[in-house]
This record gives sequence, structure tokens and C-alpha cells, in this order.
Amino acid sequence: MVEETIKNAKEYHTKAQLLNALPKKMMYQTFLLILDYLEKSNKILIDKKDGRIVWIWDPKGVERFLKQDLVAR
Repeated sequence: MVEETIKNAKEYHTKAQLLNALPKKMMYQTFLLILDYLEKSNKILIDKKDGRIVWIWDPKGVERFLKQDLVAR
């Protein structure tokens, strides 16, 4: 639910804005745990400066890199 909401909007300015945009309400601790998982799995980026949340996962791009045997540093 959180992943789909971020993916469809591409960017949210704050965590509160994203939490309010979700179709169902959830506990804030659960919400933070999901954001932490998405950030560690490199699907989202949370800007440390202004807290902006951006969807960055591109499976087709990753597949293209893997086919070319490129290594990301």
C-alpha cells in the first residue's frame, strides 16, 4: 500500500504528507518501519536535507545493467 502510493506519485515532500495520502490509516511506527525497509532496499530515497521522499527503483534499468555485466559502485 505504501509502496504503490509512492510509486504512483513519484515524490512526496514530507512523511506526514505521504501518511495522509495513504488509502488506509496505519500506525506511525509501522509506517516508519516500511519506509526504512524501502530505503534499505533502494526503492526510495529520503532526502536528509528537506525530508523529501522520492521513488527511485527502476527494475528495467537494473535488468539492463545486469545483462551488460556492469557493476554499480
